[in-house]
Amino acid sequence: MDETRLDLLALTLVPGLGVSRVHQLLKRCRDPSQIVKWSRTELKRFGLGAEAQIHIVTGCARRDAEEALRKAQQQDIKLITWFDDGYPFLLRQICDPPLILYLRGELDCLYRPSVAVVGSRRCTVYGREVAFRLSADLASLGITIVSGMARGIDTRAHQGAVEAGGATVAVLGSGVDVVYPRENGKLYRSIVRQGCVLSEFPLGTYPAPQNFPVRNRIISGLSRGTLIPEAAQFSGSLITARLTLEQNRALWAVPGNITSPASYGPNQLIKQGAKPIVSAQDILEELPPYLLKELLPESEEKRLASGVSTTVSAKEESLLNLLGADRAVHFDILLQQGEMSLSELSSLLLNLEMKGLIEHLPGRRYSRKWAGG
Repeated sequence: MDETRLDLLALTLVPGLGVSRVHQLLKRCRDPSQIVKWSRTELKRFGLGAEAQIHIVTGCARRDAEEALRKAQQQDIKLITWFDDGYPFLLRQICDPPLILYLRGELDCLYRPSVAVVGSRRCTVYGREVAFRLSADLASLGITIVSGMARGIDTRAHQGAVEAGGATVAVLGSGVDVVYPRENGKLYRSIVRQGCVLSEFPLGTYPAPQNFPVRNRIISGLSRGTLIPEAAQFSGSLITARLTLEQNRALWAVPGNITSPASYGPNQLIKQGAKPIVSAQDILEELPPYLLKELLPESEEKRLASGVSTTVSAKEESLLNLLGADRAVHFDILLQQGEMSLSELSSLLLNLEMKGLIEHLPGRRYSRKWAGG
């Protein structure tokens, strides 16, 4: 790391000197190495408090930066600075983007098309399944899933991406070397292998409550859009939804049962203009054509562009209407409700399974698959 980047790191470690203030200083002087050489009088003139002034003038900030860099190298943690060419393009466009990103894992996933998936920590079975399936479907197509590794929806989103063999990014509200929640230790290691874990907070930072709303701007800032599978009325993920709109990114929500408190957030967002999502295909249709060209085979790209879905017969469509992706239906019930012969039902189910539209589960049960996987 050169002197300029090291001094930028030093400024981010000054007590009481937040990201916004450092950005203001950089607008006046592009070179952090000049800022750390200012006198107390000059620093005071730009509104820095006494503690920050002393920390810079005495060289404590620079020594802290050298120590942070040494610890990062020992733990194989990478640092991306605001001045680096490899700084994520979309993140650079947001208000007050982080000046330093601490990262463990691979950088490549930061430069692929990304979708954020966030929601309630206390989610329902429906929410868990939706987050997992949609994330797996998107990840299998080469889309990076971005989330916060919190309990509930975030965890299931990461797990879906990992199990699909795709890439995922966890943005932490703690230092990148602090696993939180602790029970996600195994998931943390999987994310590092198949993507990366990152944070703007210095190494060793405890996951204090005030850190999480701050990190949410990074989750949405890295992504083309944000998907909310479930969120209660006062869920922190609704902060991410607001930030998504402020950053002029797409906002998607999964409609849910109107009597379920966990679906209050998505249903309310849909009322306010968020696009309702029932499959991965709905999200793909919102992506720019040049990204679809990178992600999809030419035939699939043309199908999406034309809006034509997988061809099904009238009887197959009728059978699909009897199935749900959030519940399994037994063969005998389908036979009774579908009003068809045993051989005809068996044939239709086999055709739909071959088309990838339904899933055959143990116990002669069937469920509808989410499209896109």
